[in-house]
Amino acid sequence: MKGFYLYLGVLAAVFLIFQFIPSYEKVNPPVDKSKEIKAPTKVMDILKRSCYDCHSYETRWPWYADVAPMKWIVRRDVVQGRKALNFSIWQDYDEEKREKLKKSIYRSVNLAMPLPQYLWLNPEAKLSEEDKKIIKNWASDGKGYIKIDIR
Repeated sequence: MKGFYLYLGVLAAVFLIFQFIPSYEKVNPPVDKSKEIKAPTKVMDILKRSCYDCHSYETRWPWYADVAPMKWIVRRDVVQGRKALNFSIWQDYDEEKREKLKKSIYRSVNLAMPLPQYLWLNPEAKLSEEDKKIIKNWASDGKGYIKIDIR
């Protein structure tokens, strides 16, 4: 039994030390609504529910974003998500960049987004087939498909 308590104490100490290892800063810069994406209400509702936490400056930071090791994962995902696509600065992107991002969104709704680890704790963000159809229709400018070059 003594070994168990020693093991438990070591685990607690390691967990405590982890809390002092720095991670990305947890920030939400001010949002200029004039730079935010403009899309139909149904599209915006889906984006805000399923995408904005990682792809905007309106991240809802959960409590575990302050507790290692989850803080490292959550904060990294937000930083990388904003770098790849940020709906809060959509109007700053030139037309060519927006079209590329729309193609990426079109592909991602079927294949990769939202991330599975995000859905574990945010099941409401899961895209239904109807959600995917709405997003794909918007991303394709109403055509329902996008010609994607496969390399």
